[in-house]
Amino acid sequence: MSVAMKKYLSHSLLLLALLVAACNTVPDGIEAARLAMNERIKTEIPGDYFIGRRYYKQDYKFWGYVRSPGQSWSTAKMVMLNEQKKLAPDREKNDFGCDNNYEYKLFGKFTGETVYEPASNGFYPEFLLTGYELITSTPAPIYHSHGATDPAVRIIATPY
Repeated sequence: MSVAMKKYLSHSLLLLALLVAACNTVPDGIEAARLAMNERIKTEIPGDYFIGRRYYKQDYKFWGYVRSPGQSWSTAKMVMLNEQKKLAPDREKNDFGCDNNYEYKLFGKFTGETVYEPASNGFYPEFLLTGYELITSTPAPIYHSHGATDPAVRIIATPY
């Protein structure tokens, strides 16, 4: 193999390695927001409430992800919301999905029931909502997938 060919291959491999590394990195601003969010989660006071992240998809009927205070988003469960005692925030406004990706302090409990959601062909735990408080309408990102919070994209992303 000629010297020129070896040089070409080594430069090509270096370029390929840089491209792969660039594809796997998270922009500094997003990473900083995630780190700040994780620090905030660590300061959440244990109590009789949950943290919920609305995850609206046009074709699905689940509500979003719910986790216990102080726990990471990777522990969150996708839930079907039981609204017999309290309507979901977007349903109260009669504006479905208007709160997509909002973060809430939720009051209520897991009923122990599992609910089938036909569009996703999935079974999800039921959460009986009794109240809520908006935490933020602009929370830090918690999903790996591009387009995860786009209501028209038919992917179901899971949090970190």
